[in-house]
Amino acid sequence: MGKSMYSIILSDEVVDAVDSAAYKYGVSRSGLIDRILAGYLSCPIPEIRIEDTLSQMEKILSGLENFHLNYRPHCSVFSVQSALRYRYKPTVRYALELYRQAGDSIGELRVSLRTQNRSLICALTDFFRMWDGIENRFIGSRFPGSRVPSSLSGGKYVRQLAMPAEKADRTNEKVADAISSYICELDAMLKLYFECAGNTPDTAGELARRYRLDMEGQIII
Repeated sequence: MGKSMYSIILSDEVVDAVDSAAYKYGVSRSGLIDRILAGYLSCPIPEIRIEDTLSQMEKILSGLENFHLNYRPHCSVFSVQSALRYRYKPTVRYALELYRQAGDSIGELRVSLRTQNRSLICALTDFFRMWDGIENRFIGSRFPGSRVPSSLSGGKYVRQLAMPAEKADRTNEKVADAISSYICELDAMLKLYFECAGNTPDTAGELARRYRLDMEGQIII
């Protein structure tokens, strides 16, 4: 969806109110006016789709005690934190960015851990390698090249999120629910990994079994 420059005449009081609201939401004056007019005229624009999806995710995840919602610095970025059950209780951050132009990929999820502990970073890296293998085993065939689009570097994991295959699953509500469910599953599996490590002979097998059961009937993203 393209954008062009137009000149409009507004009351000073309206401009002041728009500027105040734009600052609050972290958008430009023209960006907020564009969204207000699009909403009033029921015109679908990317910003409304993104805002609606992220707002619904906030409602879902804010009701879960193991997640803490972070301040949104940008209208298209959303992040939550979860405390890992480990010494010093390090924090895992799940940062989501939705793309304005959604094609095969609707956005990306970045997962990182606030720690300088090398052993913890190595353990996190091992988990994501295991997680990547499990995802490719069960759902890899549903992605181009038969591989889940992800990357891992320095203990930071990045996962591209695919557009749901079924058109009926592409509503803002269902996409919000699918992404929220994915974050919850990833967080639960990460915590299960640390609980099983050193205590379970076949950690990878236990995680794979849990993944298969939990992902049945879920929208694949």
